Amino acid sequence: MLYLVRMDVSIPVDMPREAAEDIKAQEREYAQRLQKEGRWVHLWRVVGEYANYSIFDVADHDELHALLSELPLFPHMKLKVTPLAQHPSAL
Repeated sequence: MLYLVRMDVSIPVDMPREAAEDIKAQEREYAQRLQKEGRWVHLWRVVGEYANYSIFDVADHDELHALLSELPLFPHMKLKVTPLAQHPSAL
């Protein structure tokens, strides 16, 4: 199943810089692993925001929930998930 996910990140301003850099490095490593596995199909930055739009290709809602909740930045994110279906006019 395909899902469009918007992720808005809000790292607390009082988080020490070293901790913020560490959690961002963990996030990058996890995201790249999921991309190499083919489960995180696309990742686009939203210009001018600490946000992204991503396409995930996973078996079901439960798998997506598990992947998202394992994101190191998950506690600092607002997520909007949209399940996608094939459009009848798509090539």
